[in-house]
Amino acid sequence: MATETAGSKPLNTVASQQRTTYTVNTVTADDIKASLKAGFSDFVSRPMMSGFFGLFYAVFGILFVWCLVWLGKVWMVLPAAVAFPLIAPFAAAGLYEMSRRLQRNESFGWSEILTVMANQRKREMGWMAFVTLFILWIWFYQFRTVLVIVLQDSSFSDLEGFFRVAFFTSEGWTFLAIGTCVGAFLSAVLFSFTVVAMPMLLDRDIDFITAMLTSVRVVTENPAVMLAWAAIITVTMLLSLVPAFLGLIFTLPILGHTTWHLYQRAVTPTLANG
Repeated sequence: MATETAGSKPLNTVASQQRTTYTVNTVTADDIKASLKAGFSDFVSRPMMSGFFGLFYAVFGILFVWCLVWLGKVWMVLPAAVAFPLIAPFAAAGLYEMSRRLQRNESFGWSEILTVMANQRKREMGWMAFVTLFILWIWFYQFRTVLVIVLQDSSFSDLEGFFRVAFFTSEGWTFLAIGTCVGAFLSAVLFSFTVVAMPMLLDRDIDFITAMLTSVRVVTENPAVMLAWAAIITVTMLLSLVPAFLGLIFTLPILGHTTWHLYQRAVTPTLANG
């Protein structure tokens, strides 16, 4: 694993200390196409291992929705469906490591991938999890607040009743309009913070602040292309939820592998004297 600093200072001599800086490159539609092609190739190379991460994510989604219905929190199903794609980068950590090793032609098995994932708890990934969960908490809180204010006179006891009120009443349309605007803003913030930060944290020995700031720079310097990538991720993930979450077995691994290759194209580490 590469480290952020390199070199050492000899005793009684003055030597320049080297540090790693990260250059944000221009990302084009061709980069997304090439990354998707490389991501699909990685999936085909190890379909069983890649599919395992997609299956794990799908099972988690099924159990999560079942728990919400069982607890009577049917109103949370809609915001959960929107937030579900936003936590995919954590589920894809093993996929990033697989792509990294495939890129270097290194052999690996389950133990190597799972060990790397387990070791992330000792690094900065935990702080990224905190940032993500904090933003998701704001999303659920504001959703509940808008629901109470706008749909205060409506009642529903099941998922079908909630969807009927939300999609077929004027109050429901107001509720969806406000929720969509706020959700889009929070999703954009979280996407900007994490789109390359997650693979970068796995690849480089850096702090999560540097990873997030680099990720934001990638988005702000390539807004149109990264917006297109965000749309691809969102639409693909939401469509994958339709067949009982089973589409995630294939789409999550491909998108995860693709994200790694897009990160490699978007960010270039360089050594600088400091």
